[in-house]
Amino acid sequence: RMIPKIIAVDFDGTLCSDRWPAIGEANYPLICHLIEEKAAGTKLILWTCRTNERLKEAVAWCNTRGLFFDTINRNLPEIIEIYGDSTKVFAHQYFDDKAVWVKMMEET
Repeated sequence: RMIPKIIAVDFDGTLCSDRWPAIGEANYPLICHLIEEKAAGTKLILWTCRTNERLKEAVAWCNTRGLFFDTINRNLPEIIEIYGDSTKVFAHQYFDDKAVWVKMMEET
């Protein structure tokens, strides 16, 4: 079974500047990139620590900017079908302001 490209994207500090609990300034270049990715068939996951009303505010904020997600803080149904429902969100790319690129170390 073919798995579509999946991007998991954080909200605070990534889709917008970090002004928790308020919503910061929009990162329009990233928002436009994600809208283009979705139009090309990429699946999008909102991957955020926001919950309850703060999460609803974030989703509505994204929707008013034309950014819609396939799921929020969960794996896609097709991933659950293949691997089970892990608490770790599966994606091919993770966009997060706290991200660190980890390269495999070679033993010397």
